[in-house]
Amino acid sequence: MANIGKSKIRVPRKVKAGDVVEIKALVRHPMETGLRKNKKTGKKIPAHYINMVTATFNGATVMEAEWGAAVSADPYISFFLKVDKAGTLKIVWKDNKGGEFVGTKMINVQ
Repeated sequence: MANIGKSKIRVPRKVKAGDVVEIKALVRHPMETGLRKNKKTGKKIPAHYINMVTATFNGATVMEAEWGAAVSADPYISFFLKVDKAGTLKIVWKDNKGGEFVGTKMINVQ
């Protein structure tokens, strides 16, 4: 998968101090369970899935999730964040093969 680890993060354009905003994010990842077989060879496709997602805002952890193999390919998450001041949102996606994929987004406050 050529774009593995490519992530997109969406935040509202207009944010005022104290607003609770919805954060939407996704990452390109095959999320293989290890149970599917390659149709041509008949061999099992090795497990390869995201098992930890961590979001930080200005360095403070605001969301953590532990996942298993039963999450669909190219997973999408959504969570709410109270924004008191401008800062950087960072989402780190880690997979069971040691891959680490990072997305960042600046949140500006009006």
